[in-house]
Amino acid sequence: MNGSTILGLIIAVVVLALCYVLFNFIRIRKMKEGTDEMVEMSGIIRSGASTFLKTEFRVIAIVVIIVAALFSLFVEKTSGLTLILGAVMSSVVCILGMRSATYANVRTANRARESLSIGETVKVALCGGSVSGLSVQAFGLLGFAVILLLGGLSDLEPNGTGFITSMNCVPTVMRITTYSLGCSLVAMFNRVAGGNYTKAADISSDILAKVRNDMPEDDSRVPNVVADFIGDNVNDIAGNCSDLLESFVATMAAAVMIAITLFSGDSALFSATWLFPVVLAGCGMLSCLLGLGFAAVRKMGDNPSKELNLATWISAGLTSLLGLGAAYIIFNNTGLALPESFSLGWITPWLCSVFGVICGIAIGSLTEYYTSADFKPTRRLAEMAPEGEAFIVTKGDAVGSRSCLFPILLIGIALFVSGWLCGTYGIALSALGMLAFVGATVSIDAFGPIADNAGGLAESCHLPAEVRTITDKLDSVGNTTAAIGKGFAIGSAAFATVSLIVAYVQSFLSETTVTGEPVLNMASFIVVAGGIIGGALIEYFSALLTDNTIDSAQYMAKEGDRQLSIPGVLEGTVKPDYNRCVEMAAKEALRKMLLPSILAMLIPIVGGILFGLEFVGGLLVGATICAIPRALFMGNSGGAFDNAKKYIESGALKGHGKGSAAHKAAVTGDTIGDTRKDVVGVALDIFIKMMSTVANTLGPVIKSISLFK
Repeated sequence: MNGSTILGLIIAVVVLALCYVLFNFIRIRKMKEGTDEMVEMSGIIRSGASTFLKTEFRVIAIVVIIVAALFSLFVEKTSGLTLILGAVMSSVVCILGMRSATYANVRTANRARESLSIGETVKVALCGGSVSGLSVQAFGLLGFAVILLLGGLSDLEPNGTGFITSMNCVPTVMRITTYSLGCSLVAMFNRVAGGNYTKAADISSDILAKVRNDMPEDDSRVPNVVADFIGDNVNDIAGNCSDLLESFVATMAAAVMIAITLFSGDSALFSATWLFPVVLAGCGMLSCLLGLGFAAVRKMGDNPSKELNLATWISAGLTSLLGLGAAYIIFNNTGLALPESFSLGWITPWLCSVFGVICGIAIGSLTEYYTSADFKPTRRLAEMAPEGEAFIVTKGDAVGSRSCLFPILLIGIALFVSGWLCGTYGIALSALGMLAFVGATVSIDAFGPIADNAGGLAESCHLPAEVRTITDKLDSVGNTTAAIGKGFAIGSAAFATVSLIVAYVQSFLSETTVTGEPVLNMASFIVVAGGIIGGALIEYFSALLTDNTIDSAQYMAKEGDRQLSIPGVLEGTVKPDYNRCVEMAAKEALRKMLLPSILAMLIPIVGGILFGLEFVGGLLVGATICAIPRALFMGNSGGAFDNAKKYIESGALKGHGKGSAAHKAAVTGDTIGDTRKDVVGVALDIFIKMMSTVANTLGPVIKSISLFK
């Protein structure tokens, strides 16, 4: 069976997954929305989220078209089209995911109202989340397979053919990397703008309701509440979809690029090594479809975490089993001469991918331990709340710092073992193994904002207490699944970035050791300088995002205070102007997204032109080493703060319920954590991936025009 036939089969699996996505989307649409108030409020959320995305995509479209034109004119004529394809695939996933979430949120609340069953309510939220998750994997794989099917992998000689001028690039590699870059552009804009939007609204809403006016969190009298609801979808759905789609595509791209660099001299081996990553991704797609399908038909109990984890375990297990079969068929070929780097023969690539699968599951479990109120770290954090804000913030910082060690240790071990087993190709496969079942992980993660919105709607639409009990339970589980999703996104970004750095060094820095491994000389002053600057850029980027968010939150809080001072608003007899706050959040987010997003593109280009390819290599390594623990700290401390507040609100800390001094201290911690987990932490992984993607894409250009040779 040749490569084209196998790619055709993979596309057939993608089409099957998209049919299931369409089926779930239609099923969600047919469910009842609930009371008139619920219909009205959900309509406002849906409209606001759609309006924001439309406005944002107008800006993104301009940037994408300009960048695509530059590639086609000056580098390689088809690379602009593949960049646009990547941006389109990522954008479609964002739109589908957010539309399904804004339909599922009110229907989840209504199912809780009608059934008073946690199990039935979980199914509705998971149905909405599966649209996001399966779309991420299906569209990412579809675009990649189409490029390989139409463009082929035969054009491997450096012969760029731009319409105006030509750079010394490999057209096949350029098409693959620009597809990944198109995904990266959308992901960066979505994460930066979406994070600013949602957290400016969330922080201002929390301050107005819980701190200044002693009102419930999602009280409909607070003007900022609807903007907060919208922000959950903008960032946690659209942003997360584009983020993980980009990681998924980047790891496939890195694996294929390394195969081109290492194995293109042997046609049979090359065919096997570029095909296996794509087949592994297809096996993961099918596994996620089966795992989520099983969860959909299974009768669920009252433990949502157990049911959601089961879907992930099934998807990961099937991915590993199908991947073993794929490795046997592709590499256990009697006529195929395997290289010495395949230390254990045909099973070696599969073992590398399994290390990635195990690492992904383990990072999710560790994140759950440090952020869920079911475990000691978050409970002990909540117990600090009666002592005041300083105690809870300091303890939360300790939880976040402590949570970094084991995930990074796992990543390091997986990279070491994979590299030892199968060289640089094994590292890329380990990264892809972690992302091969991304459809399931994104589906579970999307459950979080849907459940959060459902709880908010139950509160703001004055549903009975027993309904809010169910939605609060789902919201708490959703906070944990969202934290796990962020941990997975950061872990996968670490793997994806390392594989991209390896591909960069393999492709553009030709010096090797006696074992044939590519070398980036870390003792070189050029590399060290790049590493130090890369680390400093992470701190600057974090500060830039934090400043932007807190400035926007302050601006929105002032508007909320102004509206609450209008006679009748605080009393509930006059409706606040929700649209005013929605417009403010959108305007601020869009205004402040350009600089951070453009920095990620320009830094490797400018650094490479001024100081050369080695400097860029150091820049990528330094930024990655600093960004991974920083992102984990931000995500896990923020998740622990959030669930510590929820733990107190549930009444679990006797004598310190809602409205108490301990609760207000926990709210302060949660407010600090909001920017950490939903703005900085999730944007850092995009930042390092995008710099690495730009470096791989423009390596030939930098090499041609660098001032430092």
